Formats: sequence, C-alpha cells, structure tokens
Amino acid sequence: MQMLADVEKPEKMQSKAIISARDVSVYYGEKKALNGVNLDILENQITALIGPSGCGKSTFLRCLNRMNDTVEGCRVEGDIRLDGQDIYAPNVDEVLLRARVGMVFQKPNPFPKSIYDNVAYAPRIHGLARNKDELDDIVLSSLEKAGLLTEVRDRLHSTGTGLSGGQQQRLCIARALAVQPEIILMDEPCSALDPIATAKVEELIEELRENYTIVIVTHSMQQAARISQKTAFFHLGEIVEYGETEKLFTSPSDERTQGYITGRFG
Repeated sequence: MQMLADVEKPEKMQSKAIISARDVSVYYGEKKALNGVNLDILENQITALIGPSGCGKSTFLRCLNRMNDTVEGCRVEGDIRLDGQDIYAPNVDEVLLRARVGMVFQKPNPFPKSIYDNVAYAPRIHGLARNKDELDDIVLSSLEKAGLLTEVRDRLHSTGTGLSGGQQQRLCIARALAVQPEIILMDEPCSALDPIATAKVEELIEELRENYTIVIVTHSMQQAARISQKTAFFHLGEIVEYGETEKLFTSPSDERTQGYITGRFG
C-alpha cells in the first residue's frame, strides 16, 4: 500500500512538453538573430523568456505561431513541434495554427470595433458559432475568462478603443481566448501598463494557467519571478540557461545569468 501511495502523487508528476523546439535558428536577411535554440514548453505552465533587449526572446516567441512568416526576409531553420506535429510543414495552415497558438502583443491593439465585435471577430471567421446565441456565449465567456465582463457588461457595443489601457489588454486576451487556443504567447503584455493594471493582468495570467499553456516575454525579472514556473534566459541569440524559475533566480548555474539578474549587464 505504501508503494502505491508513493506512486500516486499527481502534483509531483512532470508536465508534458506541448511545444518542442530543436536547433532553431532565425535569420533576418544576412543577420542571424537566433542561434540553435533548444527548448521544451511544458503544458499548463507559465514559461518566461528573459534577457537584454535584442537577445532573441521575441524572435523566438514569434516562431511558435509563425508570426515571423509575415516579416520580409525572415528565415527560420530547425524543428518546432506542437503536440508532435511540425508546425513548419508545408501542409500546415498558419491561420489554424494561430488559432491554436494565440498571441497578445506588447501594446494593446483592439480593433476599431465594439467590445463585442472585437471578441466575436475570430469566432465568426472560423465558424465556431452556429447562431447568435452561441456567439453571445463565446463572447461573454471569453470576457469573463479575461476578467473583464463585470466591467464592460453594460457597454458591449461601445468601442473597444475607449477602454483604459489595462482593460484594452484584457480585451485583447479575451479576443485570443475566443478561438479556444491551447497556448497563449504574450510579448511583454504589461510594458505599456501602470502598476495597478499590471497586477490585474498578472493575476489573470496565473488564473489562465489552469486551462492554457502560457509563454511570456518580459523585461521585468520581478514579473518572471512572480508568475512563471519555468524561465529561459536568452543572451546574444542563444539560451544560456533554462530551468525552474526559483532555482534560476536564486542559484543560477551560469555566470552570465548571475550577471544579468544582479544587474551587472543588460
């Protein structure tokens, strides 16, 4: 019986890798921005990507849903798999991939439409609702998951650009959630927000981890330490160190990591 009890400890079980990147290099024209990156993104965990400006962390993030495809002269080499499938295979539909791997950008970018239509836009395109009742359900549940519904319930048909910065960012998160993604990529989602709005978004990110895998690029080491379970430190286009967030910040194994987190460079 004791042996069985030892086995049944789900909290100790390791999450599986939902994304695996192997030997990923990225070029912008002749310039090499990423060099041979290897990283596993674990399911239902928050993985923070940290490092100085220009170190490749946002470039890597944009590889995970092929946003780099939209950049002229950008070339991606290596192997990136989502649930074991090569996302750069010729038969992969980038639009469907980006529905599975949603993205929230640095500056809130709501459409110049109503709050309702911001959230309803992608479900309409992807045919996720058969009628208006179903579409209403998707919009309301997405706003609720994004922690915004109580604040906007009475003005769903007002413009999304009329919201505060923090509310706009949560609207963009609701918009990403509306297509039922598995993964949410966040590229410095709080950098344009004040401390109160930042705290609300961080709280939301932690709640979303129960149902989504989140990868967040952040310049704030304090933010990475507060909300992530895993952290990867990028420097000069390479991953210097990757591991449990607490260990990386308290006892890093590479002196470059130590130098960055203590403010000696970056």
